[in-house]
Amino acid sequence: MPTTSKAQQLNIRASASQKAKLAEAARLQNMNVSQFVLSKSLDAAEQVIADQRLIRVSEAEHAWLLAELEAPPRAIPQLAELLAEPSIFER
Repeated sequence: MPTTSKAQQLNIRASASQKAKLAEAARLQNMNVSQFVLSKSLDAAEQVIADQRLIRVSEAEHAWLLAELEAPPRAIPQLAELLAEPSIFER
């Protein structure tokens, strides 16, 4: 784990058995409990964030999406009408 300047403190409450489990896991990873908890929490946070940014689709859905993106644009009369109106900033 890279060394960085720590400016913030994070406190958590855990039962004795939870703390013992974290301490054992940290020892097995040659870390102290704080390093272990921070490392694993950051890994989990990165995964949660990635899961919200990454969209997984089947091969069929992927093929459909590519076909839609490569298809020529369709005329949408309602959109053309809307864009022909003056903007609310121009009124």
